Amino acid sequence: MAERFVTRGFGGRPRSAVGLAARIPPGQHLVTDFPVLSAGPTPRIDLATWELALSGLVRAPVKWSWPEFLALPAEEFTKDISCVTTWTKLDTRWRGVSVDTLLEHVELAPNALGLVAECHGGYTTNLLLSDAVNGQAFVAYEYDGKPLPPDHGGPARLVVPHLYFWKSAKWLRALRVVDRDRPGFWESNGYHIRGDPWKEERYSGD
Repeated sequence: MAERFVTRGFGGRPRSAVGLAARIPPGQHLVTDFPVLSAGPTPRIDLATWELALSGLVRAPVKWSWPEFLALPAEEFTKDISCVTTWTKLDTRWRGVSVDTLLEHVELAPNALGLVAECHGGYTTNLLLSDAVNGQAFVAYEYDGKPLPPDHGGPARLVVPHLYFWKSAKWLRALRVVDRDRPGFWESNGYHIRGDPWKEERYSGD
């Protein structure tokens, strides 16, 4: 039997729920667990061969092995996260490397505008650079004080807490700098190009 490519929960347009507090965006409901949703099966990733690449519109691309990535300056992040499927989880605790820190290792081309996150398994999603810098996004390798589990994107995932969580790409392997806001997997399948929960940017046209 073939594995489901899209986890249940990413289907049709969900019904809105009333926000429960000022920290919960419109149309969301509060959860205390951490639901698992994926656009594909969980890949098996060998840390001995894992790499994170930063390429595209940069003067010289860079790559980090797992030991090199762990040696980069890391930070603790406590963030609220919201999924397009209407759940919101408050005060999630992460450890990882800011995208700002990664970008310090390259010189961006003058026409650099966005990033494409590329993942093991073929998933992609897009971000404007303006949504990725100034402490807004990071690559996490720990959650709640423990190594990030595979079903939540381990060994390392992108986290962009101010946007819907499909932008927080699991199983990250590369960030590619591009000259326009190129749609990724869900953006090419009807989801909003940016995905701001506070504006309810769930679907194309919202």
